[in-house]
Amino acid sequence: MFISCIVVDRTIFHARIGLFKKLEKLDNTKFPNTCTAATEYLNTMSYAIIETGGKQYRVEVGRFYDVELLEAEEDSKLTIDKVLFVNMDGDISIGQPIVDSASVEVTVMRHHKAKKVIVYKMRPKKKTRRKNGHRQPLTRIMVEAINLSGKAA
Repeated sequence: MFISCIVVDRTIFHARIGLFKKLEKLDNTKFPNTCTAATEYLNTMSYAIIETGGKQYRVEVGRFYDVELLEAEEDSKLTIDKVLFVNMDGDISIGQPIVDSASVEVTVMRHHKAKKVIVYKMRPKKKTRRKNGHRQPLTRIMVEAINLSGKAA
């Protein structure tokens, strides 16, 4: 399986490996095509791992994601060139650290703020209390296409 050798984004791939481990434990006489169907499904998905705002995101075409605030107008198109990993229908490209000739085209849907986080600081026995709130600014983007050396997904 190709996933066990890739260490790009731990949380994503550990979940995928856990799925494979669960499927391998099933009795193949009762469920003959379960493991192969799951393997084929995961191999044919087109997705990419991009880096923006100091974070890594696993993106697929047609989905929207909330990322750190981007300097762009709403309904404008952007091209993200920091692509770390691309899977185009089973054709895998791993960057070292970035995949050359790979890009992800996105459309900025809107700018908004995340849910409020309360920061409460207190010094015991001193009657000192401070309560602050913070709302992180975010940008919602829609992934239009994943490009790898001229081919789009």
